[in-house]
Amino acid sequence: MSIRRLYESTFIINAAIEDPDIEAVIRRVTEYIENHGGTFVEMNKWGRRRLAYPIKKKYNGYYVYMAFESASEVLPLIERFFTLEENVLRHLTLELSEKLREHRKERALISGSTIPAEPMEENVAPVKAPVETEL
Repeated sequence: MSIRRLYESTFIINAAIEDPDIEAVIRRVTEYIENHGGTFVEMNKWGRRRLAYPIKKKYNGYYVYMAFESASEVLPLIERFFTLEENVLRHLTLELSEKLREHRKERALISGSTIPAEPMEENVAPVKAPVETEL
């Protein structure tokens, strides 16, 4: 019997395609994961955003975040699917540790939400407002 682990995956879809086509790509990804025994914990569609740098001569992308449980031997198949999907510009899949899951739950309780809307960024310094000085 294989060990099921919790993974999070963020992928960027080509934003130049139409909305129904973007939904079709998301549906293909979710069906592929479910057909290979995965179960979804969370799914967030972040929408269209400008890329930090061009990817395949594209300047905008549609971001999707998902957290899912799956067997560890299925992960290479999922990665291969992302690579072969022509409308997926970039993808990143990480295993979520128990410590990080607990940290996110605590932050969600403190902020008053049940599930964080976006993945938490670790080690990010707060932005300070500029201080005005009189000359």
